[in-house]
Amino acid sequence: MIDIKLIREEKDKVITNLQKKFQEEKIPMLDTILEVDQERRENQLKGDELRNKRNQISNEIGICFKNGQKEEAERKKAEVMQINNELVEIEEKEGLLANKLKELMYQIPNIIDDSVPVGKDDSENVEIERFGEPFVPNYEIPYHADICESLAGLDKESAGRTSGNGFYYLMGDIARLHSAMISYARDFMIDKGFIYCVPPFMIRSDVVTGVMSFAEMDAMMYKIEGEDLYLIGTSEHSMIGKFKGQIVKEAELPIALTSYSPCFRKEVGAHGLEERGLYRVHQFEKQEMVVLCKPEEAMDWYNKMWKYTVEFFRSLDVPVRTLECCSGDLADLKVKSCDVEAWSPRQQKYFEVGSCSTLGDAQARRLGIKAKGENGNYYLSTLNNTVIASPRGMIAVLENNVNADGSVNIPKALQPYMGGLEVIYPNKK
Repeated sequence: MIDIKLIREEKDKVITNLQKKFQEEKIPMLDTILEVDQERRENQLKGDELRNKRNQISNEIGICFKNGQKEEAERKKAEVMQINNELVEIEEKEGLLANKLKELMYQIPNIIDDSVPVGKDDSENVEIERFGEPFVPNYEIPYHADICESLAGLDKESAGRTSGNGFYYLMGDIARLHSAMISYARDFMIDKGFIYCVPPFMIRSDVVTGVMSFAEMDAMMYKIEGEDLYLIGTSEHSMIGKFKGQIVKEAELPIALTSYSPCFRKEVGAHGLEERGLYRVHQFEKQEMVVLCKPEEAMDWYNKMWKYTVEFFRSLDVPVRTLECCSGDLADLKVKSCDVEAWSPRQQKYFEVGSCSTLGDAQARRLGIKAKGENGNYYLSTLNNTVIASPRGMIAVLENNVNADGSVNIPKALQPYMGGLEVIYPNKK
């Protein structure tokens, strides 16, 4: 959510931003917002005037009683009662206008950074840089699900019976590799100075609407029937929600956290679910980075964070590239975002394994997260980035380490988490 002062004072800037995001249909909403805001402020002013008048009369009542002016005191008490009745209506209207304004403001996207390329969708995202040399061996790379099955590591058929499409059982050394990658990611980020955290895996609706747009919520979140709880789609939701309504001491900034969680997503949309594979599923596990910092430090943290993900995958000998997300591909709360994509030697192209975003103070405004500085309180900037989401990250490791005989080499960084195991061999039939 942007500061309403931007619409009041720099409306043209907001209009330009809507045009860059190809959301011109929202431009008329700006006038509606200003009208509701003006009515809300006038109503609030009227309420403040009545409250001041009530306080003044209340003081006069005490003086009247002290001076023995009982009839005058009773008249003034009746006047206070009338004011109270008026205030009930004013405060009710104030609440309705505030909610209406919030609903409208939630639909206006954040102001994107000037460096964001303008484009309609992810097909217009821009490659920034490549890290590591993409390699295609002289033998055929099997589909990742086939690699897992040959190693007795994947059972989607049983998961279909228990849970339906989009779920899976990981077994044996593949399950172990999956856990090893998450554990390594945890320690990798702890070594970078981040505080490790395991958050709640369910959050209330006011936290959900604080961290994401309504469209994202409808497409992603699973609602717990009969309760005001949602299963998290990423631990970022819980981690930012941890600071809801808090005023952080400036001396404690920046707050750098790395969090583990299972993640649950509907995956509604044209891309759908994979029937056989693990690339797009309803349930996965993730190691995340979350940072809360001063606004002027946000871009420095953004650049540090995506580089950590690149470093992580390069330590596993996986070639990656970074891709700048264009304006039309940015979620409404984001100021700037880039994807980290891993090389797939089977497909001979890159695929997404992580995403880094800076959201300015949009989430902080929605959730009331501030810092206490020398010159008063201010909203914090929030950032998030994927260290690894598995099994998707595991697919990159499998494809880049499978041998011609079907065995898979374990990257050196993961071997301590696999009990020293260096190679996984296919089951002999």
